[in-house]
Amino acid sequence: GAIFVGAHAPVSLGDYLAGSNHVLPTGGCACHSSGLSVQTFLRGVHVVDYTREALARSAAHVCVLADAEDLPAHGAAVRARFGWEIPDEA
Repeated sequence: GAIFVGAHAPVSLGDYLAGSNHVLPTGGCACHSSGLSVQTFLRGVHVVDYTREALARSAAHVCVLADAEDLPAHGAAVRARFGWEIPDEA
């Protein structure tokens, strides 16, 4: 899981740049995974806290990936924080 803090930490930022890996093991991948450990029973939490300036530097990257995946709302979540225009800093 992840916690997104503030107006400049949209979930799409976590999906593409700042969050945890979204890839889950499938198709028998457990045959080469580690055995049980203490980590198996712990729950990790990521905190994503971006300033306006930090999001401005990452905005274009998030929007390109969102467009490539045909997920326009992900890019729109970033654009909305800048009046629908990606800032020049990006």
